[in-house]
Amino acid sequence: MLKNRNISLGLILIVFLISACSSKVDVKGVDLAQWKKDRNGCLGLRNNDLENFRAVKNDLLGKDNQALIKTFGRPDKVELANRSQTFFIYFIEPGPGCAADNKPEEALKVIFRLNAISRVSEVTISTLNP
Repeated sequence: MLKNRNISLGLILIVFLISACSSKVDVKGVDLAQWKKDRNGCLGLRNNDLENFRAVKNDLLGKDNQALIKTFGRPDKVELANRSQTFFIYFIEPGPGCAADNKPEEALKVIFRLNAISRVSEVTISTLNP
């Protein structure tokens, strides 16, 4: 019993150390300062870099949740799904919480699907919910 507990504690420590070592991702052509400033897409600044983001979105596959947060800032919305999946959502167009008069009914957003070990398994740009 004690041996299993030590193994579990060891695995937890390894996962913690790996996630603590995450660094910011180089996303060429995307103004990350403007991205972080544009919370919920209310200012429309993220839309300026949308085509550049499309070009590099697949480079983000396999990155962990901490690398995403260090790169893009805290997600506008986080959704939990079955099988321990998580979705990080960043609004490109004004989303919930924006006071914009011309806010679309379904805002364009970037959706990062993270698997059970908090790694990006899919990056989608869509108006649909995950």
